[in-house]
Amino acid sequence: MALNSYQYGTSPRKIEPEYRPRRKTKNKQVDTKNKLIRQEQENKRQKIKLEKKKHCKNIALIMVVFLVLLMVSYRNSLINEKFSEIQDKKNKLSSIEKANGQLEVNIESSLNLENIGNEARESLGMGKLANDQKVYITLDKKDYVESSVDKSENENVSWFQKLINKIFVH
Repeated sequence: MALNSYQYGTSPRKIEPEYRPRRKTKNKQVDTKNKLIRQEQENKRQKIKLEKKKHCKNIALIMVVFLVLLMVSYRNSLINEKFSEIQDKKNKLSSIEKANGQLEVNIESSLNLENIGNEARESLGMGKLANDQKVYITLDKKDYVESSVDKSENENVSWFQKLINKIFVH
């Protein structure tokens, strides 16, 4: 507080100022000692910072390696799941093929003419035809099938020629 300034209120002025200036030491040895101590402290701080940086880098590297290994193991587990699904499907396919083969053998053995005849006689009461049961029919000698030669001739004719043929022929 300045001595010449006006003071408000009833409190007395302070005798000692709040700020005390530092006095410079005349001893240079003490100053150099203090500088050395400060440099050592600064060096220690820098070493600690470097160690922290190394420590952080090591932790980051370990995390990256861990994540890579985790991804590889996850991918392998997915591959194993798909492989087991494929094996299950192959096993089902082989059992179905085996059952299909057995059914084909059963069908082939049941399609034997003797087996069919025996089944018809025993289950359905059928027998062979007698001569009086046979009926003969006569068919016209006309051929109802068109030959491919006629069609190819009609296809090669132009539309104008077809029109003329329809008008004059019919």
